[in-house]
Amino acid sequence: MGLGLTVGFLGVLVLFHAAYSTIQCKLLRKSFQGLLEECCSFSVVVVELFIGLVICIWASLTLPGKFLSIHSDSDENR
Repeated sequence: MGLGLTVGFLGVLVLFHAAYSTIQCKLLRKSFQGLLEECCSFSVVVVELFIGLVICIWASLTLPGKFLSIHSDSDENR
C-alpha cells in the first residue's frame, strides 16, 4: 500500500506541475506578447499531463489491492 500511495502522490505532483507550467506560460506570453514564442512549448506540457495521468491511473488501480468475488458462496470469501 505504501508504494501505491507514493506513486499516486508523485502522479498528482506531476499534474500540478503541468498546470503550473501552463499558467506560467500563459502569463509570460500575455506580458511579453511575442517575445517568448518558442520559450513555452505546449507539447512538453501535454506529454507531462499524459505521464501524470498514466501514473495516477496506475496508482488508483493498484492501491485497492485484490478484488474479491461478490458471490456469497464463493471460496474466495472464506
